[in-house]
Amino acid sequence: MEIKQFEEKMVKSLESLKAEYSAIRAGRANPHLLDKIKVNYYGTPSSLQQVANVSVPEARMIQIQPWETSLIKEIEKAIMASDLGITPSNDGKTIRLVFPELTEDRRKELVKDVKKKGENAKVAVRNIRRDANDAIKKAAKASEISEDEQKQVEDKVQKLTDKYIAEVDKAIEEKSKEILTV
Repeated sequence: MEIKQFEEKMVKSLESLKAEYSAIRAGRANPHLLDKIKVNYYGTPSSLQQVANVSVPEARMIQIQPWETSLIKEIEKAIMASDLGITPSNDGKTIRLVFPELTEDRRKELVKDVKKKGENAKVAVRNIRRDANDAIKKAAKASEISEDEQKQVEDKVQKLTDKYIAEVDKAIEEKSKEILTV
């Protein structure tokens, strides 16, 4: 019985969680915060990285230098429309995003959010385990695999589940520490 497909789903759940975490700002400037922002480039929604150079000159500042200065207004509009909550400032050539220091309360809120997202990822992993076990039981019922094979495969699935739950816990721990570090 092949369990690779279930492991791939668990990997995707973990990757999805890490992608969500990269969008949570921890008081430091991270260019990945802009990954979801789309800019109207001659009528085509384009990612910010495709129309501008994005750099982090200081710990709490992102600098955006558009390839064409005519795009500054479009980029500012896209940032204002996003859920970043930061007002861009420009000097005619570059746009700067200055990230304010997070308050203690805001940090605690973000950690709660991080833990909630982590719990959702754990639930997803456990649901994948349930689906895998259902498939194993179905195969055993149809006499495609023996009882011994059924037990072995169920053990493998449980080990995979434990591994990915531990990975999720590690991701929660790392992001929480990053947020709480002043």
